[in-house]
Amino acid sequence: MNHALLGLAVNPALPTHLVDRLIGAADDELAAELARRPELSSAQVRALAARSEWAAVRLAYEGRLKAADVDPAVQPLAALALLDEGAGLPHWARYFAAHPCVEHREKLARCPGLPADVARSLADDPEIGVVAALAAWGPGHLAAELARHPHAEVRRGVAGNGATPPELLAALLTGEGLPPASHCRVCDREEVPFVHAPDCPRGDCELLPGDACDGSHQSAVRDAQWQALHNPATPAWAVARSVDHWSALLRELVAAREGLPPQIYARLATDPIPMVRAPLAKNPSIDEALIRRLAEDAGHDVRRSLALHPSLPLEVLARIAHLAKLGSELLPRVATATPAEVADLAAAADPTLRMVVAQRRDLPDEIRDALARDEDAKVLKAIAPHPGLSEAQLLAMIDRHGPRVAAKAATNPDATATVLERLTRQPASRKALREIARHPNASLPALLACLTDPRARPIAAARPELPADVLIELLADEDWQVATAAGANPSLPADVMSGLVLPR
Repeated sequence: MNHALLGLAVNPALPTHLVDRLIGAADDELAAELARRPELSSAQVRALAARSEWAAVRLAYEGRLKAADVDPAVQPLAALALLDEGAGLPHWARYFAAHPCVEHREKLARCPGLPADVARSLADDPEIGVVAALAAWGPGHLAAELARHPHAEVRRGVAGNGATPPELLAALLTGEGLPPASHCRVCDREEVPFVHAPDCPRGDCELLPGDACDGSHQSAVRDAQWQALHNPATPAWAVARSVDHWSALLRELVAAREGLPPQIYARLATDPIPMVRAPLAKNPSIDEALIRRLAEDAGHDVRRSLALHPSLPLEVLARIAHLAKLGSELLPRVATATPAEVADLAAAADPTLRMVVAQRRDLPDEIRDALARDEDAKVLKAIAPHPGLSEAQLLAMIDRHGPRVAAKAATNPDATATVLERLTRQPASRKALREIARHPNASLPALLACLTDPRARPIAAARPELPADVLIELLADEDWQVATAAGANPSLPADVMSGLVLPR
């Protein structure tokens, strides 16, 4: 594949007659790119869909392919995509419900609005995968029926279905009120007791690492419980019952669930596994007393998660800020800070607190400017992208801290061509070059500098400011991403486009 052609397929300046020529010669890879063009005519859509079913699927999901353009016997995946979008023909559903390909019936089972007789047929399908797909995506009345299915995989699907009645989700989670399952994917394949080794050498094995069955279908039951805990329709009282579950993965989900009784959260705060206490720390439903208790928790990521709590008292943030390994995201509590609180944070002695408030992009000019004069590099990195900073302020930051603030300064929407060119001359500024390559104010000298960096080069190759001779050279670049970006560049001369499509 000529990678420049892949770029040319999405080039907005490509003439219509060359689009037609590409469609006529397209393989699946090229057709998938051509399907991204927003201005395809109805005739081009039909021609492209006929050329590649993968392109037809994309066009169907984007609403550009019509049912009249598809024969389900010839392009079943495209027809199923239309059914999934609610744009297929009713008789197609009956056709696929009886189709010998199991994958097609599974895909159909995930489609919304199936006729009642089709859904009934899928619920009675001999393949468990088809029934499990219907259980996960079908209407509530079928989910309720399938909750009692003897196969654990079907129950797993029901547990993840948002239309399943809450009382049945509770039963699937607690194991009360439903007969036990009699089959699972493990005992369907292996003699029990069996535990699937993570390093299983069998190339055709379909079991997952950790799958196990001793007759109780334990891994399948756990999977269904995991789905039920993830399901927002599961009643809070049933979720709370899992507070002492043997699996930390399930207790982690309990810790993240809002609206549980305070005593449940208090018990989770004593959990021996930090990955359980970490989601608890950012749960909006925990009270201030528990917030303060978790502020003393040295477990991995607990304080980091606590910093993300939307109601975190700022004095608690002040105590944990230097311990929490905070990143570059704006903390929810800082985002809602009052003007007085913003001013206090900006004047704090701890540079970490100045850094967290510098992440806001709506600071008053005087606070923004004061933070731009800060001596701490992490504060400058946080404030450097703030709109409204002048060229002189950005240049002063670069002069003081160079590579440490370069990448962030390059993201400032008001960075001038002068600033961006100065950044290209900074040592070890590769990340900055990637940001400069996409900055709308980047000058030609800056873009040419970006072409010297392997990771910035594909980004810069897409910039229409590049001269034609540079673009032509980039079309043959050994990096396929660069060649593709150059092919997609709207400044590519028309005769060069024609030469790529119609080589002599």
